[in-house]
Amino acid sequence: MTRVKRGNVARKRRKKILKLAKGFRGSHSKLFRTANQQVMKALRNSYRDRKKKKRDFRRLWIVRINAAARNHDLSYSQLMGKLKKANIGLNRKMLAQIAMTDPEAFTKVIEMVN
Repeated sequence: MTRVKRGNVARKRRKKILKLAKGFRGSHSKLFRTANQQVMKALRNSYRDRKKKKRDFRRLWIVRINAAARNHDLSYSQLMGKLKKANIGLNRKMLAQIAMTDPEAFTKVIEMVN
């Protein structure tokens, strides 16, 4: 068997990991083994949290809508049920935005529902 020199292949592989680890603290950005572990962990976390972000924002919107609806003596679930019956197609993100920035418009939405 002939000898295979894989100097540039190995170096490219390590440089790729160390580039991803840039900004990590201490040896986590300097030493290949620890950097590799931290990069794998960081990629796992970022994948998981991209999914979690969607859940977190939905929860935030629901809390904001509920707070605004309770100022008009309605619960969140009652408001959403009435919106569905009235065939008003506002999503939670837009409802929360209206409730935060323009309370008069939110009051008009509730009047349309009742």
